[in-house]
Amino acid sequence: MDVAWLIVEALKFIFPAYCANAVPVLAGGGLPMDFGREFFDGRPILGKNKTFRGFFFGLAVGTGVGLLESLVFSYPMLFGLMLSLGALLGDLAGAFVKRRLGIAPGKLLPVVDQVDFILGAILFSLLVVLQMLSWELVIAVIAITIPVHLLTNFVAYKLRLKSNPL
Repeated sequence: MDVAWLIVEALKFIFPAYCANAVPVLAGGGLPMDFGREFFDGRPILGKNKTFRGFFFGLAVGTGVGLLESLVFSYPMLFGLMLSLGALLGDLAGAFVKRRLGIAPGKLLPVVDQVDFILGAILFSLLVVLQMLSWELVIAVIAITIPVHLLTNFVAYKLRLKSNPL
């Protein structure tokens, strides 16, 4: 399989999840999804950065991008919704783990911060695009996501949208 083709296919496939994961940084704020409550360990369940507004804006934008891709690339219509929902829930799972480890919202947990949303997106996408997925595509998505995520976080940090450059 040609590496350049695989990278392009991986970017096309995962782009709705990238959008869903990025939008909450721009459109977030408001009521936290955990309502400011703590887990039984005395730590926040998700933290103040995981908000309903960010979640639903991310879901809407990622789903919209996925619908456009469905029209252009003949992906199933639910493709963008499932990728976006999986990405956002994967990110919430990562936040939950970080809070259990005592890591404050916005602070770094290497690897988890880069792949939690991707793993969620891939898992949820299996419900609608199982035939599209190959091990090569999954590995390519994970491999390109780490540098893409680090670069976009650095840009968001420089634009003062994030407090951490990684």
